[in-house]
Amino acid sequence: MTDTLLRGRILTFHHEPVDPEDTGAYSYIEDGAILMRDGMIAASGTYDEVAQTSGDTPVIDHRPKLLMAGFIDTHIHFPQVQVVASWGAQLLDWLNNYTFPAEAEYANAQHARAMAGRFCTMLTDHGTTTAMAFCSVHKASAEAYFAEAAARNMRMIGGKTMMDRNAPDAVLDTPQSGYDDSKELIAAWHGKGRASYAITPRFAITSSSEQLEMTGALAAEHPDCYIQTHLSENHDEIAFTAALYPDARDYLDIYEGHGLLGPRTFLGHCIHLKDREIAAIAQSGAHPVFCPTSNLFLGSGLFDDAGLRARGIKSGIATDIGGGTSYSMLQTLNEGYKVLQLQNQTLHALRAFHWITRGNAEVLGLADKIGTLDAGTEADIVVLDPAATPAMALRMERAETLNEELFVLQMMGDDRAIVQTYVAGQPQKETAS
Repeated sequence: MTDTLLRGRILTFHHEPVDPEDTGAYSYIEDGAILMRDGMIAASGTYDEVAQTSGDTPVIDHRPKLLMAGFIDTHIHFPQVQVVASWGAQLLDWLNNYTFPAEAEYANAQHARAMAGRFCTMLTDHGTTTAMAFCSVHKASAEAYFAEAAARNMRMIGGKTMMDRNAPDAVLDTPQSGYDDSKELIAAWHGKGRASYAITPRFAITSSSEQLEMTGALAAEHPDCYIQTHLSENHDEIAFTAALYPDARDYLDIYEGHGLLGPRTFLGHCIHLKDREIAAIAQSGAHPVFCPTSNLFLGSGLFDDAGLRARGIKSGIATDIGGGTSYSMLQTLNEGYKVLQLQNQTLHALRAFHWITRGNAEVLGLADKIGTLDAGTEADIVVLDPAATPAMALRMERAETLNEELFVLQMMGDDRAIVQTYVAGQPQKETAS
């Protein structure tokens, strides 16, 4: 049994804050402590209370830094790490010019393994402890992804992308090989350690109806797996999809008709939805995923957070690397705030930090395991410095409340604000201050 005690200011959420004054939504302790034992949180509370029961446990004193649950990213592309910030195209051109050539390289298992290590380090350097990722079409890509996550004991979700048309041969499978490879990966990794599998048809443009039928069969055989894909990101994408599936009522109907819509379905983007699609998402319990840095970078459009929330829909929020431009969930909140501002919607700091911790854990169905600092949950923890840069320190001289401090982190923070990241109780940042 290995115990470690973290000391610092601690913030954890119990439910989504209704407004900035909803103090019942969270617990904030000025001199708090988290007792980590064998990868789990054994106790959390005031330092005096927790220290009394922890004996001679080594203490890592992070005061006056802020300790929160590790961040969760619900939509990211593992094989796109080297095409982030590729200039000058909207979605379909961007895929053809940058993404597909980069993903073709992941047929090489050695390359996939090397990139998996760098990918996971990039996540934890930015405070992210759990992600749901698209791997490439190649089985070796998913093997490398899951193997690296297992070596670090990270709770990660992912899947081999399935796509059998409208892309270069080097990134295509077939309906049968996509099914077979995915089934073998599920058997090898799903539910093993901290890994979960996401059945992953890229989107309707790159999957034939035959492939989506086999994908639906796979989902029916493995109802405890996640499903991840893309929906209504870009006007040209939507038009192309409609031409490929002329009998579908709308874009979502393609997935719905193949048995791919349910409470474990995650739909990246969801910007240009029709009323029927919104109603179907609400009825099914599926989850849109807001990817603000990507939506702005590719000129895709503005996510209607308030409109979806009004229909009872619970959305995730994510970086969407590499259409997204930052691995940082803090920068994701920054751009998300601006996207909503353009629509006269708001994203106050308490709801923002709930969203990237307990909120994303809730939509994943994992709030009993990650996303909080509750005793009995997994010890994925991030240590934040709201004065990490000179500009942040200058601003913090005038910050008087927790809300103000969080908003500084939300708008000005990035990987420099991440002092340390703990995954299952183990520190990940080698350059921690």
